[in-house]
Amino acid sequence: MAVELGEVQMQFARLIWEKEPVGSGELVKLCTDEFGWKKSTTYTVLKKLCEKGLFQNEDGVVSSKISQEEFYTRKSEEFVEETFGGSLPAFLAAFTSRQKLSKKELDEIREIIDKAKD
Repeated sequence: MAVELGEVQMQFARLIWEKEPVGSGELVKLCTDEFGWKKSTTYTVLKKLCEKGLFQNEDGVVSSKISQEEFYTRKSEEFVEETFGGSLPAFLAAFTSRQKLSKKELDEIREIIDKAKD
């Protein structure tokens, strides 16, 4: 996937995920209120995110092609792959080297591992 989003694009994407499906006219109003954008800015940023395969604008209705959860899952996988050679244990070792995990966090991780075994 390898989709890179700047901070503004990320805020815009979150707004769409929160409101979808949303009419393009309503999206323009939301962006005016939220970001102070003009109509042309909204459509320019939307077009870029559609070209990246995240959203679609069909018949004036904007919706996602991939969910926010799926987007973050893919980004997390890319990060682990690029930074730790795909090694989840290496990632966890690095993540926990500077901070201790709480009992609750450890229990949640154990639960995830147990579910992955099935």
